[in-house]
Amino acid sequence: MKALILSGGKGSRLYPLTYTNAKQLIPVANKPVLFRVIEAIHDAGIDDMGIVIGSGENGRKVRAAVGDGGRWGVKITYIVQDEPKGLAHAVLIARDYLSDDRFVMFLGDNVIEGGISDLIREFETSDYNSQIVLTRVAEPKHYGVAELNPDGSIKQLVEKPRQPKSDLALVGIYMFDEHVHEAVRSIKPSWRGELEITDAIQWLVDAGYHVHPYIHRGWWIDTGKPIDMLAANSKVLEELTPRIDGFVDKDSEVDERVTVEPGAQIINSVVRGPTIIGENTRIINSYVGPFTSIYHDCLIEDAEIEHCIMLEHSQISDVDARITDSLIGRNVVISRSELKPRALKLTIGDNSRVGLI
Repeated sequence: MKALILSGGKGSRLYPLTYTNAKQLIPVANKPVLFRVIEAIHDAGIDDMGIVIGSGENGRKVRAAVGDGGRWGVKITYIVQDEPKGLAHAVLIARDYLSDDRFVMFLGDNVIEGGISDLIREFETSDYNSQIVLTRVAEPKHYGVAELNPDGSIKQLVEKPRQPKSDLALVGIYMFDEHVHEAVRSIKPSWRGELEITDAIQWLVDAGYHVHPYIHRGWWIDTGKPIDMLAANSKVLEELTPRIDGFVDKDSEVDERVTVEPGAQIINSVVRGPTIIGENTRIINSYVGPFTSIYHDCLIEDAEIEHCIMLEHSQISDVDARITDSLIGRNVVISRSELKPRALKLTIGDNSRVGLI
């Protein structure tokens, strides 16, 4: 089998962080989401992957970050999508790469519990023409939604319905054989002007092909918004095996759910997990609370932070108020200011300067 990873979106819901970087490269528990997708696919036994990227700066950044796939022992082929014309359009333009091979299509900004090895194994050993992954969600109108027949087969798929007939959402993991290529050539653009993968799957159903719905019982998160990034970060932090590879001085209190990466220093501070402190980061006279990821080469001094993601080369110093529920970009400086008020809840883009009381 092959894999097709979609990594071409602009990530507008994550502005300003994604003005300067692809959303798939934002780290969850100090590892870019796209890297987690590649590892999940590789763990499932697939080492031939195509990545669909945009033609602009974000696409170039994905190429630079992922390279040829050698670090994971996989082969990467890049497929450029000039405009975001839909998931089915991505399959259409990847035709030469995919050939007639069976493949899994995985959205590059999704995080799922448990990986996909069992899913791939089930599809490989079956006579299914397609397998889609569904999960129950609270607000299905924001997703592609599947309505099932009483026998569990697929009745209808609708993309972002105004009045959903089901709470079963497509989670962004799809498996296909060669018949999907006829499907994506046969459908028309939706009202959004995109070739919808839900329409292509519906075409397969209507044509009598075997599309198997797999209902995922664990957690799944589309990391499209800041609140979703923080939720995914919390889930993944809970799955880490904690380790202390950096330095913790005798005056610090670090609990057993904390990961301290090589070169990191924790000095006269309290760190409570699940939390990860990145390489060469320094925590001095500070408090780092649960569900926080501090990336590499950061500084937190005389400050408190909790339930946050902080990206590389950023610093927080001499801040009285605790920072919570925030995404902090690259090369950000947060320090004391004489202005008020004291309440803090932040989504801060790269290369920013923020003065705080």
